[in-house]
Amino acid sequence: MSMPIILSKKITRYQSIADIIESLANEETSIAHILNAESEKIEKTIINGTYEEILAVNKSVHDMLKSINRLEQILKNKLDLFSNSICLIT
Repeated sequence: MSMPIILSKKITRYQSIADIIESLANEETSIAHILNAESEKIEKTIINGTYEEILAVNKSVHDMLKSINRLEQILKNKLDLFSNSICLIT
């Protein structure tokens, strides 16, 4: 993943809002990749793992899902901050 490019020119209000939405979309894509990796971990463990390994992976995935849930709430709050601005674009 590349680093974001920060422009030094004057950015319009509309471009700022679009950048925020793009940022949220990129974070959601990252979350989707994490969830996919977690599902692959579960699948591999169920096929090849012992009972103890399955329980350990279950706890690990549970903890990850709790973290993702918190991140999703933060992203929702971030979007809510700009909901009035987004409505004014259309």
